[in-house]
Order: sequence, then C-alpha cells, then structure tokens
Amino acid sequence: MRPDGDPLEHAGDLIQGGRAAEAARFLRERIASGRGGVLARTLLVEAELASGDIAAALDVAREAAALNPNVPQALVALGDALMAAGHLPAAIAEFHRALRLDPASVAARLKLGLAWLEAGEADKALEQFGALDAAEVSDLAAHIARAEAVAAQPRSDAGYVRHLFDQFSSDYDARMRGQLGYQAPEILRALADLVMPGARDLDILDLGCGTGLAGVAFAGLAAAIDGIDLSPAMIAKARARKLYRALIVGDIETAPGSDAYDLVVAADTLVYLGDLGAVFRTAALCLKPGGFFLFTVERTERDGFELGPKRRWRHCETYLRETAAESGFDVAGLVAASPRSEANVPVEGLAVALTKPS
Repeated sequence: MRPDGDPLEHAGDLIQGGRAAEAARFLRERIASGRGGVLARTLLVEAELASGDIAAALDVAREAAALNPNVPQALVALGDALMAAGHLPAAIAEFHRALRLDPASVAARLKLGLAWLEAGEADKALEQFGALDAAEVSDLAAHIARAEAVAAQPRSDAGYVRHLFDQFSSDYDARMRGQLGYQAPEILRALADLVMPGARDLDILDLGCGTGLAGVAFAGLAAAIDGIDLSPAMIAKARARKLYRALIVGDIETAPGSDAYDLVVAADTLVYLGDLGAVFRTAALCLKPGGFFLFTVERTERDGFELGPKRRWRHCETYLRETAAESGFDVAGLVAASPRSEANVPVEGLAVALTKPS
C-alpha cells in the first residue's frame, strides 16, 4: 500500500483480489493499534467471512455492534456473521434493527430480504425486494425471481420448515403435547398394530423425526430406528433420547437407503408437502418388499391438495389413493384420525398405511 493510500480501500482490494486472510491480518493490526473504527471492524467481519473463519467473524461482529449499537452498518455486519453461523432468526432480528435505525439502508433491506428468503418466507422477502430499486441492486431481478419460485412451490420451502422448527425445538414437546394435544405417533403405533400384528425387530425409518416422539412410540417394535429431519436443532433433541441408530439432517424427499427398512413412518410430517409424489417414491425405494409406510395427513374435501390457513397442506383421500398407486403401493389401511388440535378443536385428518408389494 502506498503511504498516502486509504487503508480501508487497500483492505477491500485485498478481499476482492482473493486475499481475504491477508486483509483480515492487516485490519486486525490496525484495530489493535487503535487506528480502526467501526468501518474497519465491519470490513474485518467481511474479510473473516471471506476467508472462511466464521467464528472469528462472529466475535468481531458482536464486538462491533456492542461498541456501535446505533450504527446500522455494524448491525448489518452482525447479521451477516449470524447468518453464516446458521443463526437465522438472530440475523433477521439484526437486519430489522438496522432498518429501524436507517429505513433508507439498501444493504439492510436487501440482507433482510435475502434472510427471509433463506427462511423460506417468500412473501416477506418479496416485500423487502419490492422496496428496492434495481438501479441500486444489480441482481435484484434474480432475487425476485427466486422468491417467486419459492412461493409457487407445491410444498413448504425447506428453509421455512428448518427455520420454523429450529425456533420451536427448545419447547416443542411441551407445546405439541400440552397446547395442541399432539397424538400422531400414538395413532400410527395403533395403526401398525392393526396392519402389522405381531411385528417385532423392525428396521424403521422416521421421516421428519423432529425431537423423536415417534421413536418413543415405536421403540418396542424396533431392532433399529433411523431418523431424518431438516432441523439441526430438532435432530439434537432426538439424539439426546438415545433411541436412534442414525440421525441425518436432510430433506425427506431424498431420504437414504434402498430396500433397507421394514417400516417407514411420517408422523405429522407430510403436512409440509403439497405434492406427495416424491416422498411416496422415496418411501417405496427405502422399503423392503412387503414393508409398510405409515403416515398422517390433514384432510380436505377438495380435490388433490390445498394449503391451509396455518401454512400446513391438506390432502384428500382420492389423491392419497391415486398417488399411492402411482408410486407402486397398495393401501393396507386408511382411517379418520385427528393428529392434533387447533384452538382446542380437533383437526380432521387421516392415518394411512401403505404396503410395498412383495
């Protein structure tokens, strides 16, 4: 750097030139010598993130925000670091704080829109993008197109589901059992006794395992239980039960294993999917010949499926039967059931047992 050069421009050039670690060292030295203000600290956050040191970026961002709580740039930098660390709700809160301080901040509004999009909240993302000018955000049209595509999906976005259940993981069991009268695992366990009498020592896959309530219900039938869920926080709760052989953070439409399981269960999970074709095909692939797929859904009298007011999908019986047949299943049982309540009113649903022909 020339003696008369701008040190922050120099650091920015290093980051743009792929030398982020060098930029981070340069900025840390300036800050340590007392020559770095809020802009140096926020640029250091960018450099640490670009060099892949998320923990260091988060430490710097938290310090910058603590020292400059009323500076929007510091809050945006903290939001960036929180997003990179996987703390999406906290990141959204910081972007909101930045916007409250400066409603004209393009960076804060764009980052908030992108965070909502990451969370699968397409409508909220579009609200933020709609307040931006394409002249100020070069790729705004691409962000809008992505949000519109998410909004049009025939399922709840994976980011939305992950964000929702990461937030609820700490008190999920108490909320579901106490407030909502959740009984889907027990309903499916009773259905298993009906269609698989005397079954024992089963290899079981729990789709959308959450905190492991279905694992508890089916432990007596299992030789081994594996689980898959989009939410890392819910997987951590399930792991603490010590009932599962393996737990995977992933999408149930792409669950692992071929002819590996005697039983696949999905307790109150398919309400986050409209089109069930992909998950039915996945379940069929995972099951051994003669295996069973048990699940609950919320019911609609309309044809096909529809998105309910609580952002949970409802399915009609005819659609379930047709999709099962298209996926190579036979219907072994289909009964009316209420997996949970809303405002103390039982939700109309179905408990379904499909079997893969031998």
